Amino acid sequence: MGAQQVAERFTELYGARPEGVWAAPGRVNLIGEHTDYNDGFVMPFALPHQAVAAVSRRDDGLLRLHSADMEGGIAELRLDALAPGGDTAWTAYPAGVVWALREAGHELTGADIHVSSTVPAGAGLSSSAALEVVVALALSELHGLGLPRWRLARLCQRAENVYVGAPTGIMDQTASACCEEGHALFLDTRDLSQRQIPFDLAAEGLRLLVVDTQVKHAHSGGEYGRRRAGCEKGAALLGVDALRDIPYDGLDAALARLGDEEEVRRLVRHVVTEDHRVERTVALLRSGDVRAIGPVLTEGHASLRDDFRVSCPELDLVVDTALAHGALGARMTGGGFGGSAVVLAESAEVPSLTKALEEAFTAAEYASPRMFEAVPSAGARRLA
Repeated sequence: MGAQQVAERFTELYGARPEGVWAAPGRVNLIGEHTDYNDGFVMPFALPHQAVAAVSRRDDGLLRLHSADMEGGIAELRLDALAPGGDTAWTAYPAGVVWALREAGHELTGADIHVSSTVPAGAGLSSSAALEVVVALALSELHGLGLPRWRLARLCQRAENVYVGAPTGIMDQTASACCEEGHALFLDTRDLSQRQIPFDLAAEGLRLLVVDTQVKHAHSGGEYGRRRAGCEKGAALLGVDALRDIPYDGLDAALARLGDEEEVRRLVRHVVTEDHRVERTVALLRSGDVRAIGPVLTEGHASLRDDFRVSCPELDLVVDTALAHGALGARMTGGGFGGSAVVLAESAEVPSLTKALEEAFTAAEYASPRMFEAVPSAGARRLA
């Protein structure tokens, strides 16, 4: 839905025009998976798919929420009753943002919100972060809070970690808030320093496909949290603040110190090598050797599959099939346990690749994957 359609639906629901309409995108992570909560490096870019929200302020302490994508009418919540853990519906994400803003000392007196999103839910493309960021940006601008984008991302992360109860890192919210069109975002999740890296695949005769396996994942599930706890255990055993502090050339020595902690060893190996892969990708893109990032992406998938163990048969099938039919590189993207993979390919190879992937899923008796081109797009912004 565009800004006008969302505004018109808001007017139908609430009986008055909204004060404004905002958008925030989903994201694809090019490289750097499960490194963000280890103070490491990530490299996402924004998708054209986005959450669009029409918003107006209220002065009676009431938060009214409606989604074009969810069944049910308008949800009504009292601001003074918002508390972590009390909401398991989609409303927890925007309500969590309001809670986080108020917890940070910002005076909010209520809001009417209608949202419509084209970011596929459960596909590892940060539909929840898009929803959080669009609400945070709208409320910040309407209330004149003047919050910088990195601060909005931090508040949205707090909403998801504490209010929703999903132990995600900072990458998704920062990508949605800060990405620029035609660029990938090289983000240091420790100090939140950012560098926009030009990423124009079309100019190179390349395309990056997103292949949504239609296998749903949920970050609040126990497996994600277990791996995060394992990373924290590894850092503690190695005497560092975070796994980011283990240098790549010191990895073998660090693994030897972990002894028979086999699961922790695998997690540590993935994080340290993945940080190195992000740095290699940045160097290759800056040198103009875009095709050379393909094998780095594929290395990342093997590490996520074998060391971090967050892949699944459908994701592995995407990667194996794509590589067998001429892709330059492929890997799962997002938290794992389902969701999507990315495939880097020559533009001319895309039709045959798409056909091969569809046939492979049919032969395996899996649901048909959803495929689309990932085009680096703009971050959160006001539309009207």
